Amino acid sequence: MANLLNHTSLLLTVLLVINLSSTPQQIQAVSIAVTNHAPNTPGGTRFNNEITSQYALKVMSDSTNFIWRIFNQNSQSDRKNVDQVLLIIESMSGVAYTSGDQIHMSAEYIQGISGDVKREFTGVIYHEMTHVWQWNGNGQAPGGLIEGIADYVRLKGGYAPGHWVKPGGGDRWDQGYDVTAYFLDYCNGLKNGFVAELNGKMKGGYNNGYFNDLLG
Repeated sequence: MANLLNHTSLLLTVLLVINLSSTPQQIQAVSIAVTNHAPNTPGGTRFNNEITSQYALKVMSDSTNFIWRIFNQNSQSDRKNVDQVLLIIESMSGVAYTSGDQIHMSAEYIQGISGDVKREFTGVIYHEMTHVWQWNGNGQAPGGLIEGIADYVRLKGGYAPGHWVKPGGGDRWDQGYDVTAYFLDYCNGLKNGFVAELNGKMKGGYNNGYFNDLLG
């Protein structure tokens, strides 16, 4: 049975639930699955032994609920229409990327993680799951902003790695990733819910005027 779980797709359908204080409970069913395409590589073996598919599924579920809360998406109508999400561990360069409802993560990256492998894995999944659920302005939003929102979610989840820049670092607000994440955190401090509202505006398009609209 262990071999079956480690070497084939592990599929779990979960009911992702958000508890709301003022409205009835909203429930959306999303099928989440994990498959290891590199089980015989050092990184694929490390995934099976130190992370496990069961843990990955839990992180995918937990991060989805967290993202919905960050984006204030309290009902299914507020969210992207996603029925399933698949995480694929495979041999590739880089760290991870998301295409539609599929997350691809590098077995080589997993192999090279020093320190707490589960914490780093969790941070990457929070980032990539954000790409699954966030709006992108119909492709018009700056790439740095898209990546910055994903790292903002990772930051608020408590999974920012030690190598990130300090708040206020970087050359420009839309530089992306950690730099933009801290800029968005600053903006959210000026107006609570700013990131959620910005993401909501990006459902239909994008322009830089959204910042003035929201912050005045």
